[in-house]
Order: sequence, then C-alpha cells, then structure tokens
Amino acid sequence: MIGNIVAGLLAPKVAEVISVNYLVVAGGGGGGGFGCGAGGAGGMRCTVTATGGSGSLETALSLGVNTNYTVTVGAGGSTTPTNGSDSVFATITSLGGGYGGAYNIAAASGGSGGGGGSFTTGLSGGSGNANQGYNGGSGNTDNTSWRSGGGGGGASAVGASTTSNKNGGNGGAGRATSISGSSVTYAGGGGGGAADNGGTGTRGTGGAGGGGDGYAYNFTTPSAGTTNTGGGGGGGGYTFGAAGGSGIVILKYPDAKTITIGAGLTGSTAAPSGGFKVTTITAGTGNVSWV
Repeated sequence: MIGNIVAGLLAPKVAEVISVNYLVVAGGGGGGGFGCGAGGAGGMRCTVTATGGSGSLETALSLGVNTNYTVTVGAGGSTTPTNGSDSVFATITSLGGGYGGAYNIAAASGGSGGGGGSFTTGLSGGSGNANQGYNGGSGNTDNTSWRSGGGGGGASAVGASTTSNKNGGNGGAGRATSISGSSVTYAGGGGGGAADNGGTGTRGTGGAGGGGDGYAYNFTTPSAGTTNTGGGGGGGGYTFGAAGGSGIVILKYPDAKTITIGAGLTGSTAAPSGGFKVTTITAGTGNVSWV
C-alpha cells in the first residue's frame, strides 16, 4: 500500500490541455496607384463556420495551460503599395494580402492576391493561398485608351477582372464566421480603380468583409480596407491606392478557464456564453496564456 502511494506521488503529472477555436485574419494588401489594381484581402484561417480559400475548415488547437502562446495582429499594407502583414496565433499563420498592381508593377501574391494593374498593358492578378483566400482579377488590356484595374481577391471569391478601359473590377467577397457569437464577414478584396479620362468610368466596389472601393475619374478617392477585417485597399488611378485594413485574432475556449493577455496586445474578453468565453485581439504582438 505504501509503495503504491509513493509511486503515485513520484509519477509525472500529465499537463492539462484545453481546446481553443480560433479566427486568424491577416492585414489586407495596399491598393496600387497610377495603375488601378486593388489590394487583396488578408488570409483567413478559422475553425468555426467557415475558413478562407478552398480548403477544409481548420481544426481547433489543443494547448497547455500555464503556457505562453504568441499572438500577432497583422497591420494593413501601405499605399506604397505593400503587402499586409501576417497574423499569428501559436502554430497558425495567416498571410498578409497581396498589394495591387500599378504602372509596370505586377500585383503581389498573398493570403488573397492583389488585383492586376494596367495602363500600358494589362497585368494578371496575384495568386491567393488555396487555404486562405483567392486570386486577384486582371487589369484591362485595351491599348486604345486609359486603363482600369482588377479587384483584389477575397476569402471566398476571386477578384473580378476588367475588360473595360472605363470600369474597375469589383473585389472578391470575404467569408462569414460566427466564432464571436454572431455572424461577421471578414477578408473582402479591394475594388479596382478606373482611370478613364472621359470621366464616365465606374470604380470597382470592395468585396463584402471590409474591402475598400477603388478610384474613379471624378477624383473620388479610393477607400481603405476596414480596420480589423483584413479587407484589401481600393485601387488608385491618378492617385495612390488606399491602405489595407488591419487583421484580427479571435479565440474561443471553455468558460472555466481564464486568459491572460500579455503586454503589447490590445484585446478584450466577452462575458461567458454557452459554456465558452471569446477573446478578441485587435492589435499588437505579445503572448496569451490560460489558467
């Protein structure tokens, strides 16, 4: 009997683990300028309702308590343009959206691809990641007049290509998830700009899920991707394109556990509901842990 008690005391303790569902959306790409291509949406990876691209729904992570896990919320791409920044949770990385093409600058690949620019020749859209988002649309190849740009790819659809020298392509739609308790759409692609010197062109509209609208010749400026959606920035025309929207990380876990949000992160936790807590992290880089 005593031997059994001693053996039990000396046996290694099994580390406690919890199941954590997640939404990880990266920053959207910046829209191209003077060539009209829109920014692609940030990559979307999610374990609840739906995920980005054509891949299967992601699987919840089994994580240890009293252990630090890295979280990074990716910033939106700039008007230079640049790709959006990656977002990270533990072993999960979502890729920043590709920037939109511009005059003689090819659109970039990313979580979702940037829309192709044009001007002297049409350019193809950037490629999206198959498990996070879709490709951007192509810019116009009509060499008889001014050009218009393709829409940025979104989490659920490719950006629209444009065959018109007047009208920009629409951004690809994002995808909805109910991880927060209500259905919210994230990661819409930006709309392509319309550099039509006749003044009759129509700018591309951003995709549902935070995509920004493109430029129009009546000097309607392009709009940025919406903050904390990963939406792509609208494509420019005679202006620079617009910035992409920042990403977001949302974590859902058993309500018996308490999360610590480390320094460097901005976040909040909703009241428990249905046996779970939901923590939303909107900016920064740092660690989270549970007890």
